[in-house]
Amino acid sequence: MEKSHASQAAGASPDEFVIRPASAADAGAILQCLRAAFAPYRSQYTPQGYLDTVMTLDTLLQRLTSMTVLVALDARRNVVGTIGGAVVSSSEGHLRGMAVPPQWHGRGIAQLLLDAIEKHLAGRGCTRISLDTTEPLQRAMRFYEKNGFQRTGNGPDEPLIAHREPKLPACHVAQV
Repeated sequence: MEKSHASQAAGASPDEFVIRPASAADAGAILQCLRAAFAPYRSQYTPQGYLDTVMTLDTLLQRLTSMTVLVALDARRNVVGTIGGAVVSSSEGHLRGMAVPPQWHGRGIAQLLLDAIEKHLAGRGCTRISLDTTEPLQRAMRFYEKNGFQRTGNGPDEPLIAHREPKLPACHVAQV
């Protein structure tokens, strides 16, 4: 089994990252990435909410078959970010599981992942993209708002649900 290095950081610039579709072989590294990204917020989740966010191996493998999951790889081919997206209606895509561990923040990885999944969903006819997130994830909410998403949740216990039309970014998703 390939050793996962999602927790190691290196001084890479955004053009040194590769975004590609995930496979079952990436599962361990994706789970490690999710856990590293959401560990600082664990106390703000219910136990079930946290497990739904960081997933089990079984739920991740199911997600790999039910939606497109992308990974960001550094120059050493370590998973340093992930995002999932699915077509949920004839014109809407839904994002799930965006994660970049804290030591990789500020390097453009989240933007590369968002651009790639939006391009993928737009290519499948999606003219609207939605996502759910929660109040503890203020950095994520600012990121999504910067990218044109709008808050639509009505209360403190409701997830922030954002909708917007996807942009067509100039990015390339590597083919496996």
